[in-house]
Amino acid sequence: MSVLLVEDDMSIAIVITAALEDDGFTVVHCQTLAERDRHLGDRSFQALITDVMLPDGDGIETIGRVHAMHPDMPIIILSAQNTLDTAVRATDTGAFEYFPKPFDIDELARTLRQAVGQTRGQTATGDEPLAAGLPLVGRSQAMQSVFRMITRVLRNDLTVLILGESGTGKELVAEAVHQLGHRRNGPFIAVNAAAIPAELIESELFGHEKGAFTGAVARRAGKFEQAAGGTLFLDEIGDMPMQAQTRLLRALQSGTVRRVGGSEEILLDARIIAATNKDLEPEIASGRFREDLYYRLNVVPIHMPPLRDRSDDIEVLARHFLQQATKEGLPSRCLTEEAAELLGRQPWRGNVRELKNFVYRMALLAREDVIDVSTILPMLAQEPVNSQAAGDREVDNIADAISRWLSVERPASGTIYEAAMGAFERPLFSEILRETGGNQLRAAQALGINRNTLRKRLSELSLDPEEFARR
Repeated sequence: MSVLLVEDDMSIAIVITAALEDDGFTVVHCQTLAERDRHLGDRSFQALITDVMLPDGDGIETIGRVHAMHPDMPIIILSAQNTLDTAVRATDTGAFEYFPKPFDIDELARTLRQAVGQTRGQTATGDEPLAAGLPLVGRSQAMQSVFRMITRVLRNDLTVLILGESGTGKELVAEAVHQLGHRRNGPFIAVNAAAIPAELIESELFGHEKGAFTGAVARRAGKFEQAAGGTLFLDEIGDMPMQAQTRLLRALQSGTVRRVGGSEEILLDARIIAATNKDLEPEIASGRFREDLYYRLNVVPIHMPPLRDRSDDIEVLARHFLQQATKEGLPSRCLTEEAAELLGRQPWRGNVRELKNFVYRMALLAREDVIDVSTILPMLAQEPVNSQAAGDREVDNIADAISRWLSVERPASGTIYEAAMGAFERPLFSEILRETGGNQLRAAQALGINRNTLRKRLSELSLDPEEFARR
């Protein structure tokens, strides 16, 4: 089986050629688009492997010419431009697969064997070009895996479940799937299941009829109806009340919804994307999450890696956020290499959200346009996660809470986890409110959460923001 390899980096070409020839393929190598077209005109190949950035042009932009000459030949694209935009462009051409550099040569060989044994998928339709300025940034292998998963779901309506810690960018993935997919001209409706009171969540999701309950003075369309033709993003799905889970499962199974107090069945016309920062399997085991709903949602799982597992991306993200901050009106700043390396060594327990907040703070407070280590160190020392004294106090509070909980033979309610989190959250929220003078918007921004979530937690912790208001 013969393969045409278009690669201008001779070291990479030699490695690929040797590996594929060991696997039984005959490899013809060239370095330019002109040579590629000449070889394709002279003979037939079972597959094409091509780089993107070539001496005489963009390998992706010219794929149309290849399809015209050999419509059934599978194409595998290689690229050092490791961005979501490149992954989407590659997929949009109808390529069989896309590999960001560096890649696993054995995986390339396996994929090539699959490609020559299958019919290439349909090429792209005549849709408008995808918008630039995609929201996800990362060059690490972990993020490249995320990019590749995103490209696999753009031209279908399969349900996606995004898993990952708080602050990893789960909503950005949902937005990317919507913005780049075939439903991008429809609405993107986001619902935070943790921020809606349990007694209102069914009305929010499914809508209600006039008079369905006290205060229902008019018919109201739910989020499922509002998302018609587009995407419904169910964030923090692990915190959804059990009754609402049951109704959600019924809606997904039947493809219809019924407003609260109504009898009319309304057909669903929205892609469903769900996300959670919880490990749902223990939630299922404890009876807090329906197993059948989990399997209904978990059709295509996308795992968002924590920032500690993609430290290669920290410098890229920091520079990206500085540019973003400038566009939003903050002073233009740049990082020295030493400063970027220092940021890369930090734990960033709040993940990308924490890093973004810190970078914006740097852009606002730095005295010089060039941010160096001397600027960053004092700011890092002020971070609660980097304060040993604050950490010791938090550990003591949590240890006391656990000890008290264990000393009760049969605690009236709650779990040991809730007791420990309560001991941690109350002083944290109190300190934030004190520093912001009770300003809930600033407090929510500092914590990296939305205001609805903040209000809910303050109510549960019996904290009144007005008590912290500066007079």
